[in-house]
Amino acid sequence: MGKRIPWDFDKNKAVLLVVDMQNDFVNEGAIMEVPMARQYLPNMKKLLEASRKHGIPVIFTTHVLYNHFEVSPLEVAYNPRLENAGMRQGTAGVEVVDGLKPLANETVIQKHRYDAFHNTQLETIIRNIRGLGVADTVIITGTVTNVCCETSARSAFMRDFKVVFVSDANGGFDEMSHQATLTIIDKVFGRVMNTEELLQEIERS
Repeated sequence: MGKRIPWDFDKNKAVLLVVDMQNDFVNEGAIMEVPMARQYLPNMKKLLEASRKHGIPVIFTTHVLYNHFEVSPLEVAYNPRLENAGMRQGTAGVEVVDGLKPLANETVIQKHRYDAFHNTQLETIIRNIRGLGVADTVIITGTVTNVCCETSARSAFMRDFKVVFVSDANGGFDEMSHQATLTIIDKVFGRVMNTEELLQEIERS
């Protein structure tokens, strides 16, 4: 007997969220380099292209810190290397990587916390981007799997959004934490699919 599917995926009610795929996370040698994010970049690009082809709205987030004061002081406390550099407003490091560049009509949300919903317009945009109350499913891709991606997935669930968490289109710091997130999301907070499974769902739904 296979695993019970809690809900059906409908591309006409979905949005694609691309979390923090910025130069300072993805590029080789970057201050917060996540090699797995770079490894899975081709899968993210496939999902981005499929979403654009099938009319699934795309929303990007960028994690932004300031030079003139610590807007996320506890984050910096846990990551002292961010005291003077990394994801700084106005720098190339804060920009989305070239392979996933947002189009002019796509939304980019700046955030200062791991949770993409915290003190941002994300919930309002999702609830209206396809028309009032149409979107009910958030596809999560990006980095870091067990930090911003997982936190945002949990936050989406708490707002009654269905969550699709793409196993090979989220990049973690290491395989252990990556797999731990996939396990807990799939048990409690959403549906975990790989890129090919989701592409098939998009094509047929």
